[in-house]
Amino acid sequence: MSKNLADLQAGMDFELPVLIKQVDVRIARNQKQFLAIIFADATAELPGKFWDATAQDVLNFTAGKVVDLTGKCELYKGSLQIKIVAMKIAAAETYSWSQLIKHAPLQKQQLQDQINELLFQITQPEWNRIVRFLLKQHQESFFEYPAAKSNHHDYAGGLAYHTLSIARLALDVCQHYAQINQSLLLAGVILHDLGKTSELSGVLNTQYTLAGNLLGHIVIIDGEIVTACKQLHLDANSEEVLLLRHMIIAHHGLYEYGSPKRPQLLEAEVLHSLDELDAAINMITKAQQKVAPGQFTDRIFGMDNRRFYVPNFKD
Repeated sequence: MSKNLADLQAGMDFELPVLIKQVDVRIARNQKQFLAIIFADATAELPGKFWDATAQDVLNFTAGKVVDLTGKCELYKGSLQIKIVAMKIAAAETYSWSQLIKHAPLQKQQLQDQINELLFQITQPEWNRIVRFLLKQHQESFFEYPAAKSNHHDYAGGLAYHTLSIARLALDVCQHYAQINQSLLLAGVILHDLGKTSELSGVLNTQYTLAGNLLGHIVIIDGEIVTACKQLHLDANSEEVLLLRHMIIAHHGLYEYGSPKRPQLLEAEVLHSLDELDAAINMITKAQQKVAPGQFTDRIFGMDNRRFYVPNFKD
C-alpha cells in the first residue's frame, strides 16, 4: 500500500491521509454540484472530483482540512488524477503535519544561516541597516511562509528559499558583470518579496489578507522601508534609500504585472529578470513532475497559459 501521493501510479488503489489544499464548488452537466479538489501531502499534489456533493459535504470538505481518502489513481490525458471512492475528516491523532505539508529543500536553520551570511555582502551602510531591521521584524514568518498562494514556491519555507535562490543567481551575475552594484542588488533581492509576510495568510490554506488584496506586497514593503528609516533616523528620500525603494517597486517589471514603476536602474532590471527566471523554472518543473515523458503539461497560468513538453530523450 502506498505511503504517500508521490508513490501512486495509474491503476493503484490506496488509502491515505491527505490535505485538501484547494477546493472549488462546481455544477455538473446534470445540474448537481460537485467538488473539484486538489489533494496534497508533503510529496505531491493530485486532483480529484467529489461528485454529487451535498450542502453538508461543501461545509465539511474545505481547504485546510485533512481527510482519510480512499481512492484509485487514474491516468487522464497524460496526467494522474484521483477517483474518489470515499473520504472522511481524519482524526488528529492519525496524521502528522510533517507528512502533509511540503517544505523547502533546505531546513529552516539552513535558510536562516545562508540568508544571514548574505547580509555581510551588503556593504553599503544604509541598505545593510534597513535590510537587517526589516528581516528582524519578519524573522519568523519570512522563513516559514510560501512565496505565493499557488504559482511558484508555494510551500512552507518557499519565500526564503525563493529569495535565497535569486541571491545565489545574483552573486553569479555580479561575478560576470562587474558594473552591477552587488550591495544594491542583494538588498533588493532580500527585500523584494518580504511584504508577502503581510500579503499572505500563512502556510496552511494560504489566502490573500485584506492588506494583500487592497495594497499588495510591493506597496506594503515600500511603506515598511519608510517606517524603518524613521526608526533608524535615516532619510527615506535620500538617493541611497530611493534606489533601494525603486528596486522593490520595479521588480515586477511591467505596470500590468503590478509594478508602480518599470525598472530604471541596471540592478532593478537584473532583479526583475532573476525573479522571473527563478519563478519560471519552479513553475515549469512542478508541472513537468506531474506528467510522464512524451507528454505535455497542463497549461500553466503563470507562464501565459503555455504547456511544456517533457522529452523522452535522455542524454
